[in-house]
Amino acid sequence: MPRIAIATTEEVSTAARPLLDGVQKMIGFVPNLFQTLAHAPSVLSGYLQLSQTLSRGTLGAREREQIALAVSELNGCDYCLAAHGYFSAKAGLSDGEIQAARAGELDALTRVARQVAENRGALDDAQLATARAAGISDAKLIEVVAQVALMTLTNYLNNLAHTDVDFPPAQ
Repeated sequence: MPRIAIATTEEVSTAARPLLDGVQKMIGFVPNLFQTLAHAPSVLSGYLQLSQTLSRGTLGAREREQIALAVSELNGCDYCLAAHGYFSAKAGLSDGEIQAARAGELDALTRVARQVAENRGALDDAQLATARAAGISDAKLIEVVAQVALMTLTNYLNNLAHTDVDFPPAQ
């Protein structure tokens, strides 16, 4: 049972309504996470803006989903595991790749994302050298940190709120 209920139609502010309408157009429905975020329209707006900005960066959709899975597994967020399991499959990841990404073992990118999340960004020289040797540029490293931050926001909110999962269950 949710500890923070989703915002009802009557509760959604005029500031949040167009944001939720945009989510509806983009995804085809308004997931419970966004209806929960609608209680704080500035946070909903900030989340959407950062997510959209990161989608134009050096990390592709598959890579962003892989990071989302690795971080959500580490943070124990069932909601995000279900959501990003669904979006990862749509981005072309196989069930095995999804499982490997969740474990932070799919590739160098998921390993470094998990290390960033586990160590709160404090990678040692060897970890950083391994990431760079695998071809992860400074631009990608910075975007990994931003993606980890974005996922940490939603993971922590869902863990606090006990958001009802409205995606197919995680694999």
